[in-house]
Amino acid sequence: MANTLLTPSVIARQVLANLYENLCMVPLVYTDVSQEWAGQKIGSTVTIRKPATFVANTFDPASPSITIQNATETGVQVTLDTHKDVSFAISSADLTLRLEDFDQQFLAPAAESLAQAVDRAIIATQKAAFTQVAGDEYFPGTTTGAHDNWKHPETLIEADRLLNIANVPASDRAAVIGPTTRAQWLGTDWLKFAEHSGSTDALRQGSLGRQLLGFDTYMTQNIVQPAGSPATGQPTTEVGVAFHRTSTAFASATLALPTDNTWAAIESYKGLSLRLVKQYSMDKKSDVISLDILFGTKVLDANRGVLLRGDLA
Repeated sequence: MANTLLTPSVIARQVLANLYENLCMVPLVYTDVSQEWAGQKIGSTVTIRKPATFVANTFDPASPSITIQNATETGVQVTLDTHKDVSFAISSADLTLRLEDFDQQFLAPAAESLAQAVDRAIIATQKAAFTQVAGDEYFPGTTTGAHDNWKHPETLIEADRLLNIANVPASDRAAVIGPTTRAQWLGTDWLKFAEHSGSTDALRQGSLGRQLLGFDTYMTQNIVQPAGSPATGQPTTEVGVAFHRTSTAFASATLALPTDNTWAAIESYKGLSLRLVKQYSMDKKSDVISLDILFGTKVLDANRGVLLRGDLA
C-alpha cells in the first residue's frame, strides 16, 4: 500500500540515519552540538566544549590543605566553513511512494554523497595538521624495502610508539586507511588469521579489526590518492591517519529554515544537523528537494595524530 505520510520530518530523519551509517570519520572524532548554534551561516564561528583537564598534585600530609582545581570546560572556536548541498527533482507521485522505496531511490544516494564530503573534509584537515609520520622507515635495519613497510599492519606499532611518547591516552584510538593499503594489509599473516586481529567477529563483519595493534582500524574510500599511478610508473602516496578521538573536532550547526516555506524540517543526531526544504522550481517545472549540512573541522592537538604513509609505486 502506498505511503502518503512522507512528511519533511520523516524524510529528514531517514536521510540523517543514512548519513550517519555511511560516515567513517565523525564517530571517531570529538563532536559537539548546541541548540545555541541554530540558524548559523557559512563562515560563522562557534565554540565547542573540550573536556576538563587536571594535574595530579603530590599530596603533602604536612600541608594544611589540598590544591583545588577548577573543573571548568575549555572552549575552542571552530569556523563553519563548509556547506554541502544535494538537491534533486521529484514528482507528486514520488511523494506517495512507501518510505522504503523513496529511501532507495532518492535518500540513500543523497546521504552517501554527503557522507563522502564530510569524511573527506575531516581527513583533509588531519593531513594538513599532523606532522608525525609512521610507515616509510618502520623497522630500519631489516631487509624490508625502504618503501615497503606501509604494506604491513605493523606500521601501527610505530604509530602507537609515537602517540605513547606524546602521552596520548591508549583508549579511543583509531586508524583509517585507504583501499590500496587495506588490500596490502589483508594479504599479511596478521589479517589472514582471525586470531591475530584479536576478534574473529571483526573479520566476519568485513572491517580490519577492532583493537588491531592498539587501534580500532577502518578502511574508507575517501582516503583520496593524489595524482600519479603505479600503473603509469609515476609514484603516488596513499596517506592514512592514526589518531586519538580528541585530536580532531567536528562541529555541525543548524541552518535557518526559510520563512516562506512550511514544507521543511531540521533534524540533529549525534553531532550532525541536517536541513531539508522542498520548493517548486520554475526552471525545472517540478518540485525540488534540497538537503544541506553546515559544518567545520579543526585539529585540536596535532601531537595526538600520526600520518600513515607509504609509496605505492
